[in-house]
Amino acid sequence: MLLDTASLYFRAYFGVPESVKSPDGVPVNAVRGLLDFITRLVQDHRPDQLVACMDADWRPQWRVDLIPTYKTHRLAAEQPEAAAGTEGTANAEEIPDTLSPQVPIIEQVLDALGIARVGVPGYEADDVIGTLATRAAVPVRIVTGDRDLFQLVDDARGVQVVYPVKGVGAAQLIDEAALREKYGVTGAQYADMAALRGDPSDGLPGVKGIGEKTAVQLIHQFGDLAGIRAAAADPFAKLTPARRKNLLEAATYLDVAPTVVRVATDLPLPDFDPALPQEPLDPMTLETLSDRWGLGSSLTRLLDTLARA
Repeated sequence: MLLDTASLYFRAYFGVPESVKSPDGVPVNAVRGLLDFITRLVQDHRPDQLVACMDADWRPQWRVDLIPTYKTHRLAAEQPEAAAGTEGTANAEEIPDTLSPQVPIIEQVLDALGIARVGVPGYEADDVIGTLATRAAVPVRIVTGDRDLFQLVDDARGVQVVYPVKGVGAAQLIDEAALREKYGVTGAQYADMAALRGDPSDGLPGVKGIGEKTAVQLIHQFGDLAGIRAAAADPFAKLTPARRKNLLEAATYLDVAPTVVRVATDLPLPDFDPALPQEPLDPMTLETLSDRWGLGSSLTRLLDTLARA
């Protein structure tokens, strides 16, 4: 099981009241919510291995160099300090003021529990997940609220996505059949569709006049993005003049979009132990953290669940 950790603690932050605080009044709703999520995921899915994948860089410069608008709207317009996981203000992500201080607590608690936490400088958690899912010799379930990771779904390799709807207890299990039903594409085709239609939430403009349905139609007609671009360059291919014109005018964008949209699958990963811990790696530190931040029943339930797993 691979956790898109930031996606989950954002969801926890907005799903658990900010009135959940430490003994000295500091909000810990994201911390406790994430612990509750992990408890439910272990109970429901019973993974043998669990990795909390981290954003070492939520907006990598190499992606920005290719598409300067990449995640631009998420930048903090006026934020004196970088958000957790970034350096300087140029790539500071706009996140709630009471969430940012909780991220180091989450990291410390995961480390004390012995839950593997993996990030790679210059890459997003998506890229860590892509690399681990590609290398895995066992079935994989990716837990994320980010549809971009649907591109990794692969029935042949047993890669599925657990996509929270209201919470991880009410999640959709996304496999190839679910993708075909909802989008009309396979996991291998999803990134091409995403590049064509664009994604305002990630600052990807897409191709003018091509939305999701048209992107899927073109993929069915010509196979993949390369086939679509070849058809646009072929005056005898069955394309409307307007669609051909828009595809050709988007050539510069389409040259780089696949690299930005597709997750990396070949990162150099640090050594780590993915085994689901049955007991805390550092019980004394965990107890100190629990007392300091008032983790209470959220931590107790997780520890009980890990002991039984």
